[in-house]
Amino acid sequence: MRSIVVLNQKGGVGKTSTAVNLGAGLSRQDQKVLLLDLDPQAHLTYSLGIMAHELPRTMGAVLMQECGLQDVIRKQGNLDIVPASVALAGTEVDLAGVKNRETRLRTALETVSGYDFVIMDCPPNLGLLTLNAMVAARELLVPVQPEFLALQSLGKLMETVAAIRAGWNPNLTVTGIVMTRYHRHKKLNRETRQNISEYFGDTLLESTIRDNISLAEAPSFGQDIFTYKPRSNGAADYRNLALELLRKGTP
Repeated sequence: MRSIVVLNQKGGVGKTSTAVNLGAGLSRQDQKVLLLDLDPQAHLTYSLGIMAHELPRTMGAVLMQECGLQDVIRKQGNLDIVPASVALAGTEVDLAGVKNRETRLRTALETVSGYDFVIMDCPPNLGLLTLNAMVAARELLVPVQPEFLALQSLGKLMETVAAIRAGWNPNLTVTGIVMTRYHRHKKLNRETRQNISEYFGDTLLESTIRDNISLAEAPSFGQDIFTYKPRSNGAADYRNLALELLRKGTP
């Protein structure tokens, strides 16, 4: 089972869109996928048409060990989802005072089997929820926008990865950096991609996610891009990303 955390501490880079549509793309390659929503904003949950505020228990109950992961899994088409809710914000505060707070998610995942991929969506910060995901995962996928500050945010994230490896999870590997909202005709986009390629080498994935209005529209219908507009550029790009990760295999 491959466990991938989708993370960038900078907001607005397409983390949730990548987690949802990568998961959907993998499921269409006959992969069994579990999505975990670890963001109190619950954007992944709402993006797939699940009304988080109507659920009795979500990810927060799992992290506080009030129930098991299997107890809150929801099925949505080909995907299995552990939803989040705004209550996760309080959970993060509560976790600060409990034992083994950094490993709660890893412990919960040890009870789950039968999946080819577990993909985790995180908030745009490095708090306890994100820390739990990085401790539980084997792989890190980093969406970045092609802009001036991308290299700076990547540098800080790599420092965090090194600290996680030294402290809690020596197996955490950066599987790839994926460019989102990419315009190949824009000089700044091409230059940023070139700079990241020179600095990070093969860690920068070949697949790019083009700026595509369908990717922004799909969540309002509670659908992934393949269900909403299977012939769109967004669907083509996330299909390519799923295939590239399958070719790369487990680090």
